[in-house]
Amino acid sequence: MSSLGHVLDRAFGRPRGRLGRLGGAVMARGNAATERHVVAVAKPDADETVLVVGPGPGVGLAAAADRAASVIGLDPSPDMLAACARRCAESVEAGTVVLREGTATDTGLPDACVSVVLSVNTLQLWQDRPAALAELHRVLRPGGRLVLSAHERWLPVARHDLATEVGAAGFTDTQTWVWDPPGPIASRAAQLRTYRPR
Repeated sequence: MSSLGHVLDRAFGRPRGRLGRLGGAVMARGNAATERHVVAVAKPDADETVLVVGPGPGVGLAAAADRAASVIGLDPSPDMLAACARRCAESVEAGTVVLREGTATDTGLPDACVSVVLSVNTLQLWQDRPAALAELHRVLRPGGRLVLSAHERWLPVARHDLATEVGAAGFTDTQTWVWDPPGPIASRAAQLRTYRPR
């Protein structure tokens, strides 16, 4: 890994230490509107369980917790899980938010245990997209939905190629679009919604 790659990993991939805290602050501010938008697109119901992959400092996690029965926050960074615990303290204490260390390719969750999977700006960090998509398909219940969002300029493949990869993982009824978040530091997002067949 290059020195720049190492810095980016410490700030955003697996945030840790002072650089990770700075990265978390940038994520909380820059991604907040997109995190809330993705939750609104997914429309979790009051009886559903949501998995948030890479919740960072927990803005989207908190938004999902306001709507769903339960939410799982899955992040490879203990520092970000601690930030999520602080942001969602009441929900964590009540047991409606559960925080776990893990990744999109290794969730550690049982089959068909969640109704919704959300991910904002983590797709470009997945080292094995087909494996991650297969894992997320596995943990979704039949009829469940996956909503992804990533900075368009950092998307590792074209939106329509990503839709093809999602289809190869077994998802159906895939839609993609772009969304311009409000705010001066926000970046255009490529977004995708798809379903595990019933």
